[in-house]
Amino acid sequence: MSKFMWMLGVVAVLALGLMAYVRLAPTKPADWHLDLTARPPAMAALSPDRVTVLTGGAYCDLLHGSLARLDAIAMATPRTRRLAGSLAEGRITWETRSLFWGFPDYTTAQVQGEGLVIFARLRFGSSDLGVNARRLRQWIAQL
Repeated sequence: MSKFMWMLGVVAVLALGLMAYVRLAPTKPADWHLDLTARPPAMAALSPDRVTVLTGGAYCDLLHGSLARLDAIAMATPRTRRLAGSLAEGRITWETRSLFWGFPDYTTAQVQGEGLVIFARLRFGSSDLGVNARRLRQWIAQL
């Protein structure tokens, strides 16, 4: 076996191991189902009716919005599941995974007054390449 083939095999095994870790790593809902009343520091400034992009995520303060409608939109999104929360609680967190690698992103929406606060963020890495902001804009456009 040539050295190139051996190295290619090692790279393939490492890539499969990484993919397995990303897809199978346990998720603790409590780590992601944040109470947005006490805003995370990255969300210190209000973002009324517009998506604000963060490093590895995005957020929005909707002045008017329905958590029930947003839940239906989220649940209709491919590779998305409800991770924690409920309509009765007034806060829901969804997990959405990328198609190929299965990278998880977490989106939490919470009722505040007549509207919603929505916070979308990645789990692994430091850049989501704008995926969370794009998803958030798509969901908001459907409300």
